[in-house]
Amino acid sequence: MIASKTASTRIGEGVHSLIASGWRQARGILAAHTDRDRAQRDALAAFAIRIGSAGLLYLSQVALARWMGAADYGVYVVAWTTVLVLGGLSSIGLNLAAIRLVPQYREQCDGARLAGLIRGSRRAAFLVGTAVAAAGLAGLWLLGSRIDGIYVMPAYLALVCIPLYAVTDVQDGIGRGRGWMGLALLPPYVLRPLLVLVAMGIAHLLALPMTAATAVGAAIVATWISGLVQLWAMNQHFAAEIGASTPASDWRPWLGISLPLMATTGAEITLQCADVLILSRSLAPGDVAIYYAAAKTMSLILYVHYAVGSAAANRVAALATRGDKAGLDRAVHEAIAWTFWPSLAAAALVLALGRPLLWLFGPEFAAGYPVMMILVLGFLARSSVGPSDVLLRMLGQHRLSAAISAATAVIAVLLLLVLIPAYGLTGAACATALALVIETGLNWCAAKRRLGLDIGIWQARPRHPGPVTLPPTVADACRPSPA
Repeated sequence: MIASKTASTRIGEGVHSLIASGWRQARGILAAHTDRDRAQRDALAAFAIRIGSAGLLYLSQVALARWMGAADYGVYVVAWTTVLVLGGLSSIGLNLAAIRLVPQYREQCDGARLAGLIRGSRRAAFLVGTAVAAAGLAGLWLLGSRIDGIYVMPAYLALVCIPLYAVTDVQDGIGRGRGWMGLALLPPYVLRPLLVLVAMGIAHLLALPMTAATAVGAAIVATWISGLVQLWAMNQHFAAEIGASTPASDWRPWLGISLPLMATTGAEITLQCADVLILSRSLAPGDVAIYYAAAKTMSLILYVHYAVGSAAANRVAALATRGDKAGLDRAVHEAIAWTFWPSLAAAALVLALGRPLLWLFGPEFAAGYPVMMILVLGFLARSSVGPSDVLLRMLGQHRLSAAISAATAVIAVLLLLVLIPAYGLTGAACATALALVIETGLNWCAAKRRLGLDIGIWQARPRHPGPVTLPPTVADACRPSPA
């Protein structure tokens, strides 16, 4: 009896100790006393927001598919994909440049250039977005007779979203560079889909036609409101930080960073959207809708990659600016581990629930499950090297990263053009997965050769990290600015 009580007491003490230790670690992360704690907190915040966004987006997409039917939903998917492509390119890479430049200017206490970057990047994105939308409207007016009639009106309406979509994209980068994950991510990933769902719900209650054009109209309202709310909130946050600093423009180095990154943005958008756009030219809208639902369901695991990349970018850029090479090596290897293992667990969970999740869209959508089985291979390959694309950009290898992304995008498009006519939805999934595997290999080689980093999950972090080769652009930034 005494022995039993002693064993029970020991077990209880062990459980209590484990809980107490976990609570202390959680409090340390939330308090964010160190760069590592802040990176973990930011990654958790970004992941929580993207998971909440995924649930909300999934609900909205299921509702749209149910209200509109597979055909109109497929048309809406193509129209919104057009917004993603043109709106993402309209930021001309300033969204990614801001992730690197904002922490650099803060480390150097350069409020003037920080203020100039914030104001100038927003204006540039809005002007470029407006020009792109105007060019798109002109193109539709001239070539509309050559486009399938069911796509014309939704395409006209979709172009109205582009200017504010581009501004929101830039503000996303500014917020992530500053470490304000909520301000960066909540408006585009939570508020915007919520407003689309609310607007379409109101239209349904008013017995308006549940067509692709109505859905794109709801997207216009959601995009502009969420973008303007984010603009106002960000101004309030930066007002105290920048103070009365007179904005200083430095466009030559800004564009020197952003334009190569624009190629990266274009390549990433191509990887995300080319399959849908090419499918829309070969298959019926209903088939496009099935593929889109399956791909978006499986891509839930990419939110881990995005969350860790968002948090690691700020930390890596700051460590590089300080010249802390040992800390940089630790940050890189931690980012890889934080990416791969949660991604693997998420992949197993999504595959286990895949068929029921697809059925929510409609019984016919369950046919997309094989697409999920194929895409997961590419997504897990990408996660095995962590946010390698982000690491290359933050460490001065933005041109090389852009070249890798562009090459991957070209390969993906070629594979899609070959495999879709022959194998349909399965061919699209195989092409995308294979392109991601190729991108993974190229990023691993680039980090190994240019930075001396072995970024594979299979490579354990050395106890005594060797030197990390910083390029001259970053090494110069590591020098303290004059008082």
